[in-house]
Amino acid sequence: MRDSSTILLVDDEDSVQKLLTYPLERDGFRVVQARDGEQALRLFEDQRIDLVVLDLMLPKVDGLEVCKRLRAGSDVPIIMLTARGEELDKVLGLELGADDYITKPFSPRELLARVRAVLRRYRTVSEMLPLRDGKRRAYRFEGWELNLRTRRLIAPDGQRIELTNGEFSLLQAFCAAPQRVLSRDQLLDLSRLHSAEVYDRSIDVQILRLRRKIEADPAKPRYIVTERGIGYLFDAAVEVLH
Repeated sequence: MRDSSTILLVDDEDSVQKLLTYPLERDGFRVVQARDGEQALRLFEDQRIDLVVLDLMLPKVDGLEVCKRLRAGSDVPIIMLTARGEELDKVLGLELGADDYITKPFSPRELLARVRAVLRRYRTVSEMLPLRDGKRRAYRFEGWELNLRTRRLIAPDGQRIELTNGEFSLLQAFCAAPQRVLSRDQLLDLSRLHSAEVYDRSIDVQILRLRRKIEADPAKPRYIVTERGIGYLFDAAVEVLH
């Protein structure tokens, strides 16, 4: 079945634009082209974009900054393109919220496979939990407030609690589905949408770190309850703020 999703392809090289646009359009995708970071951000604001293919080396605004700005206000899937073999670039991009990366040179077939895989995973997660509801501004529970736009967590005493991308994704998932048991596989998929942390650390470790930030006694958690052999349940009354 052909896909009709719209892809924002951001690369300043005409040869790359031509090489990638044709197979994507042949596969049914609509491709919107941007040659620099500023143009990419404008196009993203003006059109409905389902996935961004983003080169890191861009004029005006570089790819890492574009990724950071996109992720600040959207959970759109992002696949990075990089000509560098340096691990630092990949790690930085993933930490800023990219979902996947491809190192140049690569084949159009590989890109198509990555695009399909990221979109498939994203849609599965979106169906599982209502994370894409743009009308939701924040979640509030037991005096805590998780702002989805600023990605900030405010404690009942007004203190701002710093969260990593992975911790934010987990808490967002819990707030979207209170009193519902989420398996480790479900939580892993949700976290991968926003963070590189889960690639080398288990969900259990991230849960422990999140508990240390929101639980009065992490050893006897009040909110994030372990359902042995299944996963975790968020035991709190959650209010949705619009």
